[in-house]
Amino acid sequence: MTNFTYNRRRAADYALKWAYRRNPLFTDFSGIGGNCTNFVSQCIFAGSCVMNFEVTFGWYYLSPEDRAPAWTGVQYLYNFLTTNGGAGPFGREVDAFETKVGDVIQLANSEGTFYHSVLVVGSLDGEPLVAAQSNDAFAKPLSAYDFASSRGIAVNGVRGEKRCDCFEKFYNGEDLTVC
Repeated sequence: MTNFTYNRRRAADYALKWAYRRNPLFTDFSGIGGNCTNFVSQCIFAGSCVMNFEVTFGWYYLSPEDRAPAWTGVQYLYNFLTTNGGAGPFGREVDAFETKVGDVIQLANSEGTFYHSVLVVGSLDGEPLVAAQSNDAFAKPLSAYDFASSRGIAVNGVRGEKRCDCFEKFYNGEDLTVC
């Protein structure tokens, strides 16, 4: 398995195109639990083009019935990214204000339950600007959200058997080519 660079710009470009629309290659979970982590996973995939097909602990989406819990679940995405030793993107927890374009921030309520994932698309005066779905947004200041605590996930890279380029057709909602 080889380590590859995560393309942060492609993740943010994908977020810009799809923050206020839905890519037809994916189910919209907005009415049934939220679409935030599904959208963030799509953005990360745009920057990585590699999925991990381990059924329980992987990170993949082929259909609404054939997807890993980490693709759409807030805590599961955190667990996958911060512990992944196999194929796909991998990262580590950081302070939300240490994140860069293409990284993830997750928000928690006062009970400490993390309930929302957003993608960092920029910063303004040191404050992360994020993109999200469920409550669709692009370049929204993190401070505009109501949350008790947050955590960042820095995406450090991608592992795969080979590097492929899925971006153009995926970005245009035409094909979900998986490496």
